[in-house]
Amino acid sequence: MGDVILVTGGAGFIGSHLVERLVGEGFRVRVVDNLSSGRRENIRRHLDSGSVEFIVGDLKDPGAALRAVEGVGTVFHFAANPEVRVSTTNPEVHFNENIVATFNLLEAMRKRGVGEIVFASSSSVYGEPEEIPVGEDAPVRPVSVYGASKASCESLIHAYTRLYGFRAVVLRYANIVGPRLRHGVVWDLINKLKANREELEVLGDGRQVRSYLHVGDAVEATMLAWEKGGEAYNVFNVGNEDWITVDEIVGIVLEAMGLTGVRVVHKPVAHGVGWPGDVKRIALKIDKLRQLGFKPSKNSRESILETARVLLEEIQGEAK
Repeated sequence: MGDVILVTGGAGFIGSHLVERLVGEGFRVRVVDNLSSGRRENIRRHLDSGSVEFIVGDLKDPGAALRAVEGVGTVFHFAANPEVRVSTTNPEVHFNENIVATFNLLEAMRKRGVGEIVFASSSSVYGEPEEIPVGEDAPVRPVSVYGASKASCESLIHAYTRLYGFRAVVLRYANIVGPRLRHGVVWDLINKLKANREELEVLGDGRQVRSYLHVGDAVEATMLAWEKGGEAYNVFNVGNEDWITVDEIVGIVLEAMGLTGVRVVHKPVAHGVGWPGDVKRIALKIDKLRQLGFKPSKNSRESILETARVLLEEIQGEAK
């Protein structure tokens, strides 16, 4: 078994921050990414320094998966389509990008004797929980195809741990924010406000509840769960200890952009959510992670404010 660590989706948002951490800790890292949502510039300095091997490849191709795991000891599987809203219009995207890709990766690992996987799952597997925060033992009842695809991947991984002796750590991430984020509510609000500073359309009634965790904290949690997560198969919620509403996020983004007097127009569907498959309230219990020594360094509000400020800087830098 090799000592290379493979990060699938390593040019993406969370993946690129994880790559940075692994390189910083002296690991040999290989990234495979099809660049559908990942960006080469997210890991450019590691490519330029030669500290990361980069394969442009698509795990929907079994051959690409086999090439990617050659000589690898551990796989961090972060490749996925991150847009939950795609579930409504193009459900086959999440089937292919998440389930097919994960199956191909697991098969490649089995064939090449790679026995350890850390999987980026999602709080969306819980669907619309009756109470928040939810623990890892809550029912898995997704209401989006994205959530269903992540739950399916978890089940596949569980089967491989039982059948082939894999060790698996499954991380159910809440809403992760921070530098290099290119999807989700903060990114959308900033771009809408850049296009129109008079009026802002907000999907949903603004009272949707979410927990937000800074990507630096998410990577810290990921490393802790990998290092201390026990044998066989273990699931951890990765989120913050508090939660805020979409309307509060709107206020934070307006503050970061220095805007006042903007007319906010809500566009709710069904029971006040933003789109079919969206959930009204989700937040996670993180007691299991806390037992490993995890404590978020920023609350939801601080994470959102810092993210809004850094994204504005990034957008400005890219415009030059």
